[in-house]
Amino acid sequence: MQASIEKDGNGIIARFDRLLNHSVEKVWGALTENDKLEKWMSNLEMKDLRKDGTIKFNFNDGSGKSFDMKIRDFRESAVLDFEWGDGWVRFEVSPEKDGCSLVLKESITPVNDHTSKDLAGWHICLGMFSDLLDGHHQDFPMDEWEKWHKEYTAAVKRMDG
Repeated sequence: MQASIEKDGNGIIARFDRLLNHSVEKVWGALTENDKLEKWMSNLEMKDLRKDGTIKFNFNDGSGKSFDMKIRDFRESAVLDFEWGDGWVRFEVSPEKDGCSLVLKESITPVNDHTSKDLAGWHICLGMFSDLLDGHHQDFPMDEWEKWHKEYTAAVKRMDG
């Protein structure tokens, strides 16, 4: 399901909602434990998992380059919110009747040519996240990303319209 996108000043806030048939504990583990995280978002590495702690972003391009992002908000098994470029990314996990809900919100300011790439990337990563919870692992599906990149390019253009 495509993210909902709202205008926010000169940027946007995208919201991805996923209902998962897994426990909060299992979902939180896949979100925050490096051995699981690398299977669905290989650029991220948890370094100091707490409010004002650090997440490392690895470029994974063979250069060894990385940078640190500050954790803005953290509540064990519930909230992980961190810097993301000039914006932020926030994961919220909450129990539901048959599992839990995962909400990913991303603030992107300013909107530019990279915005739709970023949104398509999170969309694909959330699919990989869900697959991992279901016991499947796949490499990043570039063809699927291309499809969602077109969808998000159109969605972001509609925001300007």
